[in-house]
Amino acid sequence: MPGRDDLPSTLLRSPRKAQDTWVAAHDSALKTYGPGRRAQQTAFSALKHTFEKVGDHWEPKPEPGPSDEQAAGGAGQREKPTRGGVNATASRQHLYERAKQLGIPGRSRMSKEELVTALEKENRRRTDRARRSG
Repeated sequence: MPGRDDLPSTLLRSPRKAQDTWVAAHDSALKTYGPGRRAQQTAFSALKHTFEKVGDHWEPKPEPGPSDEQAAGGAGQREKPTRGGVNATASRQHLYERAKQLGIPGRSRMSKEELVTALEKENRRRTDRARRSG
């Protein structure tokens, strides 16, 4: 399976089911689109329907479904910004709990959009740190 050899580092630190989801989507996309960025994007889009990024890894979402506008639209649409694996369609309370889990300061005063942005930033920071140390 080519996808197993191309697993991103965030997935290496994630549950096996997340890895399997990404690999299956990636390998299917390779057959359709060939190697490259589109296969990676397709695999992440599939992953984001059942997992969300938390810090430097992926965790199961409480409810399956698209995590942002790009994932909701599917293939063939004009590209929209993604939210870096943050489940932007989740409730403010869910986002607050993820921010609490990651120790994001000021979270109680943040709007839903501010929580999404703060989670994106913290996820990138933790992923970068994990990549440098491992």
